[in-house]
Amino acid sequence: MTKSQQIHSATILDAARRISPHINRTPVLTSATIDRLLNAQIFLKCENFQKVGAFKARGATNAVLSLDESQLLHGVATHSSGNHAQALSWAASLKNVRAYIVMPSNSSKIKVEAVRDYGGIITFCEPTLEARETTLAGILEKTGAIEVHPYNNEKVIAGQATAALELIREIQHLDIIMAPVGGGGLLSGTSLSVHYFLPQGKVIAVEPEQANDAYLSFINRKLIPSENPDTIADGLRTSLGSITYPIIQKHVHSIVTVSEESIVKSMRYIWERMKIMIEPSSAVPFAALMEGKIETAGKRIGIIISGGNVDLDDLPWMKNG
Repeated sequence: MTKSQQIHSATILDAARRISPHINRTPVLTSATIDRLLNAQIFLKCENFQKVGAFKARGATNAVLSLDESQLLHGVATHSSGNHAQALSWAASLKNVRAYIVMPSNSSKIKVEAVRDYGGIITFCEPTLEARETTLAGILEKTGAIEVHPYNNEKVIAGQATAALELIREIQHLDIIMAPVGGGGLLSGTSLSVHYFLPQGKVIAVEPEQANDAYLSFINRKLIPSENPDTIADGLRTSLGSITYPIIQKHVHSIVTVSEESIVKSMRYIWERMKIMIEPSSAVPFAALMEGKIETAGKRIGIIISGGNVDLDDLPWMKNG
């Protein structure tokens, strides 16, 4: 039995019940202007309005609340440069336990401050995966905390799946659901929800051209780690995991890539037209529609807007025009 087979429809429904008292049921927004532009009906599931400003609150909360008191005795720990760091710190506070967070030294100041605000205990490391993992291993040994991986964790995946579950329940007869892909927690969860609850629907993932490991892994049918990703979509620089990759390979219909220019333009377009704040990673699926990478005519398309945590002093169009 593969690990992906252990996440059943009941697992996702249990996660939805477990986290519902604590998270936001985020709105689904539409735009007549966008619909006319794409000759389609587009439904944005706005996880930028989620706790901690991103879908990550779902998976972290499900993971923490799934642990018993003895497992939580020494707290939880992870390595993350952004939204998962905030989400785990916040989720740990629900159980009044410690959250040990390893963050690379080049993490954005606004995200570091947010982690501290949520009560996370930060240890900085060099900005390499090896340094992250080595530093975390030392903290786990020293504290006895339990690791909650940002995406390669079944409870995290089941929690992330609840965003698509809510979308499917609210908006009937969707043809396609789109999500960005980095480590694959959101995408694998989304694909499982579509598989179980919208079996006639398709899942299309999008990632930056300059961080295209998921695309390469998908078309080559083997896990290919990311090498030197260079994208403004900082949440999508991670590689797929041993749990997320098989789920994606089995249940995602296609993966397409988009340019950096398109990501910035799409992010700004959503800000201006929808009047909502989204981060670069969230703009990636919409960028695929704007680039014409997907046939949209007459389709009902849901998009998971993954988050809205941005540094207002360092917006991408300030540098990219």
